[in-house]
Amino acid sequence: MEIARAAAALFVRQGLRATRAEDIAQAAGIAPRTFYRYFASKEEAVAPLYAAGAQRWTQAVREAPASLSVLEALRHAVSETLTPGFGVSASAWEWVRTLIRLADTSPALRKVWAEVCQAEEGTLAEILAQRLSTYARQAAAAGEVGEGNSEEARGAGGSGGSDGGEGTPDNVAYPDPEPDPDPGSDPAPDPAAPAPVPPRLRFAAAVAGAAIRVAVESWAATTGPPTGAGGPATLALRNLDALTHFTWEEAD
Repeated sequence: MEIARAAAALFVRQGLRATRAEDIAQAAGIAPRTFYRYFASKEEAVAPLYAAGAQRWTQAVREAPASLSVLEALRHAVSETLTPGFGVSASAWEWVRTLIRLADTSPALRKVWAEVCQAEEGTLAEILAQRLSTYARQAAAAGEVGEGNSEEARGAGGSGGSDGGEGTPDNVAYPDPEPDPDPGSDPAPDPAAPAPVPPRLRFAAAVAGAAIRVAVESWAATTGPPTGAGGPATLALRNLDALTHFTWEEAD
């Protein structure tokens, strides 16, 4: 991250064109060959800074209270990460503005920004899938508890039981040992492996990601403060309204 900060500082102070990879290496206190061990170009050096901002938002979605709906979790994350004072100062937002503006003037830097956004879009899709899966399990568990209570009530009202009385047969079933799997058959899927994200949920993640990206880019194109009606948080919340009528249950 030190290299990324050094690169960003030089880009802001002297411009992208005037900054060489060797300048970034010198500012970071490393040799040029060390710089190229991590980055293929000077533009790629700020990728960790772009990624850090995107990751803060997706992590906030992941950590949003479980009681929130998916859309509420997205909005909660916006308020937590795009509002100055919540982990990012107003002065840091000015750096964000400059780096986003530079991406508009440099195809190479724009590519870095786009790749970061696309990667986080995939992460967001997985997070949304996890939230929906957790909600479904909680709903199913609540239903099983209700059914179990009904069964106990019916059993308590009956005349007989299997609590060890005489003549009560042993109802414990001892299953036969499972046969060895066919050596030629395909291995069973790993239950710990993440399930593929449904296309409809990937679409929703793309819309949500675009809502944030366009909000930040739109704000960066202005000279307004990062707060108020024209700030990135307000713009992002307005953009997320596009998902108001999205049927999340069908997306899982």
